[in-house]
Formats: sequence, structure tokens, C-alpha cells
Amino acid sequence: MGNRFFVVIMMILITLLAPSVVAGQTRIGTPPRTPDGKPDLQGMWTNNTITPLERTAELAGNEFLSDKEAADLEARGAENRVDRAPRAGDTGTYNQFWSDPGTRVVKTRRTSLVFDPPDGRIPLKPEAEAKRDYDLEHNADSYEYMSLWDRCITRGVPGGMIPAGYNNAYQIIQTPGYVTILYEMIHEARVIPVDGRPHAPSSVRLWNGDSVGRWEGNTLVIDTTNFNGKGWIATSAAAGRIKGIPQSEAAHVVERLTRIDADTIDYEVTVEDPKVYTRPWKASIPLNSDPDYQIFEYACHEGNQALPNILTGGRARDSQ
Repeated sequence: MGNRFFVVIMMILITLLAPSVVAGQTRIGTPPRTPDGKPDLQGMWTNNTITPLERTAELAGNEFLSDKEAADLEARGAENRVDRAPRAGDTGTYNQFWSDPGTRVVKTRRTSLVFDPPDGRIPLKPEAEAKRDYDLEHNADSYEYMSLWDRCITRGVPGGMIPAGYNNAYQIIQTPGYVTILYEMIHEARVIPVDGRPHAPSSVRLWNGDSVGRWEGNTLVIDTTNFNGKGWIATSAAAGRIKGIPQSEAAHVVERLTRIDADTIDYEVTVEDPKVYTRPWKASIPLNSDPDYQIFEYACHEGNQALPNILTGGRARDSQ
């Protein structure tokens, strides 16, 4: 009897603790491996969601959505995807065929992608908001006040990982010593060394900073410094009030990518910039596997007349 009881207990423990695949998902802590033994993050991933970056006033004090709140939010999201006739005097915009903002809230049911500070709000300094407002107000005065996205330069780091209205796809490719993230938006390929090298000298300043990676267990940690101070933290209107917030040379971004099951990578980012924020802030953005997704060329500046037309309109306004 004692031996049988011991066997039963051992079988239960093995079932609970052993690596396995349950309901098509790789159990946490046992991600697949690349041939060189690193956690395998490769594949096609998307992050479109209707969960806002920051918590709205409507949900203030509410960290997680109830079932009803999630259903109501998704219903409103579906309603917003209905094509409508342009308003009087409005030329209209692309129809919804060209958009893909998502239809679901994130699986965690958080009310915002920002989770630290706990109120889900990014701790902006007043001077950073003033710079944002000035640039947006003078958009037609000079290209230097325009979004880097509109200028087809970059969506930035981590701005390129913040969900937008379309093209929310990323392909991750791993080779020995490197991880490459191919962004669908603005056709960027971000090559990140994970071979132990240090950052470039502080005299080297780049639009997207200097990124070096390392593995901490099953997590890819990407540390980025050496920004050139000319960028924005976010360029898409989907980012809400932080669209146009400047990114100074003092910015420091740490991204953590952890494959938590077969279909999900937890992307967590910490942003520190003492010239822009009163304290660091963090956001978590799930990346969802979509192996059938196809990334096509994002030919940003071919035939793009938007910038010269905006500036021409600005000069016509000045002459009145």
C-alpha cells in the first residue's frame, strides 16, 4: 500500500512539474530552442489591439477590465471600423480595408498597456508637453517640426513597437550572435548583437540609438542608449497624448522579450529619460503569433507628395 501511494504521488509531481505541451501551448519556462541553444523567438508576430497605451479617464483607478467592460470596448472598436461618409468640406481618408487596428483587448485584460506607474499614465514633464504642442502647431512651417514617421525616417525605439492603425507586424530572425527584428512599418530591419559587445562610444549618436542584447534565462534583454535627441517617443495617433513627445540624448530604453507560450511573446519595455519624464515608465505589449501574415514592401517615399504639399499650404497661409 505504501509503495503504491508513493508511486501515485510521484506521478502527480511529474505531471505538474515536467515540461510538456498543453492545449497547443508550450508551457512557461520551456520555450523551443534555436540550433545554437538560445530561446527561439523566431516567426511572424503582430501586436494590434484596441487596448490603449495609457489608461483613459473613463477607467481611472481600474487596472483590469471586467468581462462586460472588455466586451463593451470590443463592441465600440468594431463600430469604429465601419466606413462613414466624409464630413462636409472633408476630403475623407482611407477606407477601413486599409486599416488593421485590431478588434480585441489584450489577453491580460489590463486597461492600458502602460502598467507602471500604477495609474497607467506616462509621467510627462510640462516642458516635454510644451515642446510637443509647439511642434504640432508649427507642422507646416518646416520639415524639422514634422513627425519622423511622416518624413519616412523611423518610428523610433520603442515607438516602432507601439501598436498603430495598420502594419502592426514584426518578423524576428535569429542567427548566431544576432537577433534581427524586421518592422513592417517603414521597412526597418533592426539588427541587435547578442555577442557580449559593449555599447558604441558616447560620441556615436543614432536616430534609434545603439542597441545591444543579452540573454537572461529565457528572456532577450535589449539595452538601447546613444540616441541623437532628434526623435519622438511615438509618432502614431494611436499613442494618444505622447505622439510628438521628444526623445532626448539622455534616453535609455530596456526591452524584454519572453516567449511565454507557443503563440505569445511578452514584450515589456522600460523607458527612462530624465529630461522628458518625472520617473521611468513601463509598458507590456503582447506579440501574437501569426504565421500566415505576409509583410509586403512599405515604400514610404515613392510618390509621396504629402510633405511638400503641407509646406506649400503653409507658405500660402503665410502670404495671406
